[in-house]
Amino acid sequence: MVTSEETNAQARPARTRGRPRSFDRATALEKALMAFWEHGYEATSVSDLTRIMGIGAPSLYAAFGDKRTLFEEVVQVYADTHGAFGDRALAEEPTARAAVERTLREAAAEYTDPAHPYGCLVVHAATNCTSPEVEQLLRERRNAGIATVESRIRADVAAGRLPSGTDAVALARHTGAMIQGMSQQARDGASRAELEALAEIAMAIWPRG
Repeated sequence: MVTSEETNAQARPARTRGRPRSFDRATALEKALMAFWEHGYEATSVSDLTRIMGIGAPSLYAAFGDKRTLFEEVVQVYADTHGAFGDRALAEEPTARAAVERTLREAAAEYTDPAHPYGCLVVHAATNCTSPEVEQLLRERRNAGIATVESRIRADVAAGRLPSGTDAVALARHTGAMIQGMSQQARDGASRAELEALAEIAMAIWPRG
């Protein structure tokens, strides 16, 4: 005879032992991105990340490695999504001037978008950072962006689209300073219109071909 206890046991779904709770990796990664973007690398702890991502520490380490490797992946995701506007402008615009003008205009919109933290993750995440590896990662990304702009400026000088005496290094550095400064201004409460006004002033110094 089958007892009521046996019947109830048969009705209950079997539990899989030792299986970690599943989660959507892309969603968890986006949540980590927002946390690092808002608070910076140093101020975002592993316990903060597990709470925000909705996963346990074992799952975090298994899926992403340690905090630094997770951050490296976050930075790449940011570069491919929220921070991709600069690369798109450089790839799609016919001249360095047009690319930089578009980049600054789109930075004004992106850095003040209330849908996510203000400013640029690659600029802000380095604040008060004590990890040399993280500092180097972010520094290299910022410098790579400036080097790409410099390369485009040099190409325009060679093609006659900019005067032969154009200081490509200084002009590219100026662009980098504007982008980084606009990021901090956005963090400090500057509006999109105010940043667009800065971008317009910044472009006024560009030489004409």
